[in-house]
Amino acid sequence: MSLRSTPPPPVRGPVDVAKDAERRSSAVLPPQLRPGDRVRFVSPASPPSREGVERGIEILTGWGLRVEVADHVFDQVGYLAGTDDDRLADINAALRDPGVRAVFATRGGKGAYRIAGDLDWDAARRDPKPLVGFSDVTHLHLALWRHCRLAGIHGPFVNWYDEYTGPDAAEGLRRALMTTDRVTVHADPDVPTAKVTIEGTATGFLLGGNLTAICNEVGADLPSLDGAILFIEDQKGTGLGQVDRQLTQLLRSGSLDGVRGVAVGQFPGFEQDTVHGWTVIDVLRDRLARLDVPVLGGVPVGHAKRLDLPTLPLGPQATIDTAAGTLSIEAGVR
Repeated sequence: MSLRSTPPPPVRGPVDVAKDAERRSSAVLPPQLRPGDRVRFVSPASPPSREGVERGIEILTGWGLRVEVADHVFDQVGYLAGTDDDRLADINAALRDPGVRAVFATRGGKGAYRIAGDLDWDAARRDPKPLVGFSDVTHLHLALWRHCRLAGIHGPFVNWYDEYTGPDAAEGLRRALMTTDRVTVHADPDVPTAKVTIEGTATGFLLGGNLTAICNEVGADLPSLDGAILFIEDQKGTGLGQVDRQLTQLLRSGSLDGVRGVAVGQFPGFEQDTVHGWTVIDVLRDRLARLDVPVLGGVPVGHAKRLDLPTLPLGPQATIDTAAGTLSIEAGVR
């Protein structure tokens, strides 16, 4: 499906920015999607498959949305979906187009970190719209929050494969974008990180995503986490030292000062890693305990195969309750 020229929709009124805009927790919420809205697929990182994107188009079209595919979605330069300039141009064009009501990343991989600092902040502030994605797209979510306080959507990629992301995941994404319902995610005791839990309750604005991406933004576009519920997830790279180094970097840099609580998602690939009796659970517990805040482990969000993968609004107020085993988040759209 190619990019079409379509008249912009009627103006929906001013952005409902909270009166206490000076507070760190104030999130700019974009309007919820409605049937007939135009949305655009972009590839800010690695290239998707045509088959997966066609399935993504089919699903969103079924919600009544009109899907456009940006010019460079299927480009390939090494492991990137085209040149940095072209990937950036696609996402900025979507941010600037008043007829586009949401931006969907086709996949993660590598490369979003190259363009995160050059997004059109003025366009994002002028016409807020949700950006959907996770993994490497965490770089973009963090940058948009830091510069614009724009709420984002940590949700499935539209490079869609039913054997990895099922109908429950699709419905969760639809509800997060097309309703203003609160999102409640229940911790799964079968997710290994459930053992990381440190009892308590905490409330703050939800921010975070991929742990590697969060660390990569230290000194760049990592926003203040003072007052935040931090969400983290990752997949195996170099082993237990990877997670140890990343969390230690965040602790030593002061990046976690003021964090009110932590929600820990999936860390697939580490299941068999044991070094002198320690597992990734020991590393996570050792590092996170130093914050002296509640930690909810077992959040079923991340890179592991999950047919019911939940969608998390990023930016709105959230509460973790370890006794109830819940992460509850205000809507990411208005």
